[in-house]
Amino acid sequence: MNQLWNVFGGTKWKKNVDVRDFIQNNYLPYEGDSSFLVSTTTERTKKLFDKVLDLMAEERDKGILDAETTIPSTVSAYKAGYIDKDLETIVGIQTDKPLKRAIMPKGGIRIVRNALESYGYEIDPNTNETFAHHAKTHNDGVFDAYTTGMRKARHSGIITGLPDSYGRGRIIGDYRRVALYGVDHLINEKEQAKSIWKSSLWTKILSYCVKKYLNKSAH
Repeated sequence: MNQLWNVFGGTKWKKNVDVRDFIQNNYLPYEGDSSFLVSTTTERTKKLFDKVLDLMAEERDKGILDAETTIPSTVSAYKAGYIDKDLETIVGIQTDKPLKRAIMPKGGIRIVRNALESYGYEIDPNTNETFAHHAKTHNDGVFDAYTTGMRKARHSGIITGLPDSYGRGRIIGDYRRVALYGVDHLINEKEQAKSIWKSSLWTKILSYCVKKYLNKSAH
């Protein structure tokens, strides 16, 4: 056990990777009132938010202000965007223009294509070609793991809520684990879990899908 953990309460999280248990045993609730909040808004913030309200009103009238049709969203996909650069202290919006919708084709190119078309946009042919025929999307990976029975049950509506057609196409990392346990400890935990499930049928299915994905990505 890490000696630095001795100052913290709880035991379950010390034996297994369990961030929730750590939080539940160590958080201190705030039971005061709202007096610590700043009660006045600066003129700069008011002016900036008025611009946001105008843009949102315009979006409601049009249904959508703008949409990306070519570049998939990543952390650094777009140039810096501003609502009003001179008024902004904290900067950073999702794309290069306010309320411009990003595209995330790694979740499934069909979802992106249909969403754009519903607002009168057309996806870039090269982007469509790449994610429809050359890149492995989340949706492709999920369908590779479905059995024939699962596909039939999905198609008939017997089973709903399956993880295909997942529009976000991103992996959410719980980075609190790294701060609490360290990378080496987390890797060791995963290696142990891998050895336990090594002979399971599900692992064999996943292994097949990963190899298929890597082979396709290599070409």
